[in-house]
Amino acid sequence: MKIKLNFEEIAKGTNKKIKVKKYVTCNTCSGAGAKDKNAFQSCTTCHGSGQVRKVTQTFLGQMQTVTTCPTCNGEGQIITNKCTSCKGEGRQYGEETVSIDIPAGVMEGMQLSMSGKGNAGERGGAPGDLLILVEEEPHPELQRDGLNVAFDLHISFPDAAFGVSLEVPTIDGKAKIKVPPGTQSGKIFRLKGKGFPSVNSYEKGDQLIQVNVWTPQTITAEEKAMLEKMQGSDNFKPNPEKSEKGFFEKVKDIFS
Repeated sequence: MKIKLNFEEIAKGTNKKIKVKKYVTCNTCSGAGAKDKNAFQSCTTCHGSGQVRKVTQTFLGQMQTVTTCPTCNGEGQIITNKCTSCKGEGRQYGEETVSIDIPAGVMEGMQLSMSGKGNAGERGGAPGDLLILVEEEPHPELQRDGLNVAFDLHISFPDAAFGVSLEVPTIDGKAKIKVPPGTQSGKIFRLKGKGFPSVNSYEKGDQLIQVNVWTPQTITAEEKAMLEKMQGSDNFKPNPEKSEKGFFEKVKDIFS
């Protein structure tokens, strides 16, 4: 089965009730495969043991092998009058509602297994397992990178120059951050512990917020005149500090 989870469900863990189409135990014969309890007889091939012993002569002497009885398939008995509902299989194709506990921190493509929740076995045999494949629903604003969450924050040039306080989305609501005056485009802020938990440990990821200073694509004549005045100012000429990290150093810091 495939199951889709949103970011909040992945972060906190959840319980899902899903309908599974599969082989279920026959209600008429309770999985026996026979019309009633008198519709059985002992297998004449293995005499009820479910096994067949065969002795062969080799140059080392006699060798005995034990195999499953081919007549009764190891059950030791055969059905003389089959159940009319399941035709002797002891199971029918049907539907069952299964409750699934999804642990926090699962990832796209991860496979969970529920023992005994798969197809019912024939004539009372052990049931199989239910395999659940996790799929992540895309978030409208956030992106996942392992345990970390990434968000692109677009701000105007005045906000970058003067500084601004604003709210950003997280996987469990909104968080308020302060963008200090003079923030450069590409600056990355880290919200500690605002990422996903690890499914196998106590580790928890962070939320990384990359600032992008928005450049307008069209401007008015008045705006153009103001920008031309600023263009000649020494204060508006690029002058990065030597301590300012480059792109590759920032990426290295994120994944270190």
